[in-house]
Amino acid sequence: MRDRYPEIEPYDHGLLDVGDGNLVYWETCGNPDGKPVLSVHGGPGSGCGPGSRRYFDPQRYRIVLFDQRNCGRSRPDAGDPAVDLSANTTDHLIADMELLREHLGIDRWMLFGGSWGCVLSLVYAERHPERVTELVQMGLATGRKDDVELLTRGLGGIFPQAWQKFVELLPEDERDNIPAGYSRLLNDPDPAVRKRAMRAWCDWEDAMLPYAPARAMYEEDERFAYAFTRLVTHYWSQDHFIGDNEVLANAHRLAGIPTVLVQGVLDLGNLVGTPWLLAQALPHAELVMVPDEGHSLSSPGMRHALVTATDKFAEKNSGRVSSEPTSVRRVGEQTP
Repeated sequence: MRDRYPEIEPYDHGLLDVGDGNLVYWETCGNPDGKPVLSVHGGPGSGCGPGSRRYFDPQRYRIVLFDQRNCGRSRPDAGDPAVDLSANTTDHLIADMELLREHLGIDRWMLFGGSWGCVLSLVYAERHPERVTELVQMGLATGRKDDVELLTRGLGGIFPQAWQKFVELLPEDERDNIPAGYSRLLNDPDPAVRKRAMRAWCDWEDAMLPYAPARAMYEEDERFAYAFTRLVTHYWSQDHFIGDNEVLANAHRLAGIPTVLVQGVLDLGNLVGTPWLLAQALPHAELVMVPDEGHSLSSPGMRHALVTATDKFAEKNSGRVSSEPTSVRRVGEQTP
């Protein structure tokens, strides 16, 4: 069972001027003449890493990665508290993706994304379906208020002690919109207030996502953790800068795009029905449920499911899809 492809290095990279004083980092790997694919990272604010290059056959894919505005190697960095985030919205990121596509001379590309990267990929594809050949998405999310409420409030009953510590930093009148309250603290002029909020947010993520400890972010790279928490709360407090049901309501625009959705059976996003709602909205898609896994790419099973999907699409250039209804299978089952 293939886990991922071997490590590779970019053959080209750069900083793209996208306006508003922003330079967006991009890199290309694999085959310059291969099938274009854009890897869309999560967070918001996680940045792209070398591991994201390894889900594609480097002989057959032209692999494009980028750091979204104000994170990773893009400039300016949200880790600087003086950096204004008002020009960092979903509309801005989609415009950046289009500028990058044009800059690289790509007509159409596949989108590969997870978590927030799934939301951003789906919104981009709905607005520019003519530019997307296929979708491979994991850690499924739709940017609904239900998603944010689950992660900031709904899981409080499952992790009550950690949640109590998480919310006690906020006054009572700010607990209706927890991300907004934390965004205020993370932009406080007092560095001690900012640091306390950053650590508290990361500790909560550590509690609800124990397989990917967030605490390591501030123990290893405090500037990265600060940028990450600023960007997450910036987006979550503003409903991801999209309509509450935008992704699902506009899913019909993706009917001509072959799609594979990969989800851990134990992903906490399943509590608000995300994979099934997407499967209903995208009846042509294949939904692959991976046993014993959550919101993570840590297991060979998750990685294998993703590589299987990208291998399937490696030579496919058509945007046509079958009219067969959505199939749902578990990793390990034979595909008909």
